[in-house]
Amino acid sequence: MPEVTKAAERGGGGAGPGSTAGRSATVDGVLRRSARRTPERVALHYGDRHWTYAALDDAVCRGARALLDTGLGHGDRVGAYGHNSDAYLIAFLACARAGLVHVPMNHALAGEDLAYLVTQSGCSLVLADPDLAGRLPEGTRVLPLRENAENAEGGGDGGDGDGGDSLLARLAAAEPYDGPEPRAEDLVQLLYTSGTTALPKGAMMTHRALVHEYLSAITALDLQAGDRPVHALPLYHSAQTHVFLLPYLAVGAENILLDAPDGDLLLDLIEAGRADSFFAPPTVWIGLAGRPDFATRDLGGLRKAYYGASIMPVPVLERLRERLPHLAFHNCFGQSEIGPLAMVLGPEEHKGRMDSCGRPVLFVEAKVVDEEGRDVPDGERGEIVYRSPQLCEGYWDKPEETAEAFRDGWFHSGDLAVRDAHGYFTVVDRVKDVINSGGVLVASRQVEDVLYTHESVAEAAVIGLPDARWIEAVTAVVVPRGEVTEAELLAHAREHLASFKAPKRVLFVDGLPRNASGKILKRELRERFTGEPRE
Repeated sequence: MPEVTKAAERGGGGAGPGSTAGRSATVDGVLRRSARRTPERVALHYGDRHWTYAALDDAVCRGARALLDTGLGHGDRVGAYGHNSDAYLIAFLACARAGLVHVPMNHALAGEDLAYLVTQSGCSLVLADPDLAGRLPEGTRVLPLRENAENAEGGGDGGDGDGGDSLLARLAAAEPYDGPEPRAEDLVQLLYTSGTTALPKGAMMTHRALVHEYLSAITALDLQAGDRPVHALPLYHSAQTHVFLLPYLAVGAENILLDAPDGDLLLDLIEAGRADSFFAPPTVWIGLAGRPDFATRDLGGLRKAYYGASIMPVPVLERLRERLPHLAFHNCFGQSEIGPLAMVLGPEEHKGRMDSCGRPVLFVEAKVVDEEGRDVPDGERGEIVYRSPQLCEGYWDKPEETAEAFRDGWFHSGDLAVRDAHGYFTVVDRVKDVINSGGVLVASRQVEDVLYTHESVAEAAVIGLPDARWIEAVTAVVVPRGEVTEAELLAHAREHLASFKAPKRVLFVDGLPRNASGKILKRELRERFTGEPRE
């Protein structure tokens, strides 16, 4: 297994392809090996199209050539601005095979947020779905990922029916790519952070880092060739792509790709026996659990359930486990900079530690440190830091932020946690979300968990708002379920929390702002109610 790139070399993308041809651990090589092992097995279902492993690998080869024929060169950044589709997956793997750097972009972005990603990454080309292309900044060079839905034709085995001048349409005419292979240390993707506290930063991921992460995911999450996974979360988000879809392609599973997490379709697939493995953030699980038919549908065929990308409220998890007592739940924890899987709490580990994010995965080393970087004893709170071959090489064109995050040979995550004597980590908050109330630090997650135990709370977020007496007043922002008053929720919180932790106010809203992975954007809540972000 290749060694980790030295920290002193962060920020580079390799000197060019070819020097280790045939020996590199590369992202596209994951698919190539599966295609040689099980060429006729179905790799992917998307809508009416299905792709065998051999057909998908051939499409990637032709896609790599089609991209290079546009004038792109090794190391050029290529934006991906589209909905879930087979074309989106092919484009990513084609970029990997051609030595290009893929830049996934949230398809909900527009205006300045979108322009920032295009400009900051220095994209030479953006692959975009036709319905989204008009949002891109003027002057952006665009190639459609696929045709408009009304003009596209269904493909058969191999899925080559797509009229027009899209990337998908060009596959039939393109010659298979037979050029130099990328190197393990080459950049393959810029994974932009979620931007919950500041402007997004592009984590520079190498082939080597992601392949290590795939191995960690396969071992920690018990991913098997015989599983029938359904992938419904956006592919521009690292969890769906790098924790599930690519590792499942590596083991040779038969995958179903959906446009979005449609509750009716998901439950239909499970009842029909077509899907037995599913990942979603807590928001989607909360939505499924709240459906009127969730208690009556036959979900016995669902064997593996994965949650992550944001903290799952313990009361919600308890309700899910009560409804589906035989379902194997895995908690997946991490962040973009580490590929993104860093820790897992397995099904057999939940008892007695429902709020834990688990222990580090195969290629991750983690510890808890204080503000000076010193190890803290088990049971005491501090920041999680990591060492791992899965880590990014730093942040694209942000040397100061890179130096701040990578200190003393460790990556500083920004997550506050406690480690117990058995090696399990429990995250209590983000460093920037801890509330300083009267000089005492309050972890917002503990307050949120208490609020979720009230039957009239659908969703809750706890933030600190400026206060003349308390410095920051613990404030609950609540999406109510039915009728409930501020006084009722304040009294409920005081029954279960020390007085300094209990909210001073409750603000009612119709919904909480979230990013695509389901993380609550507390920065936006602070801006909404004070007019000032807290960086």
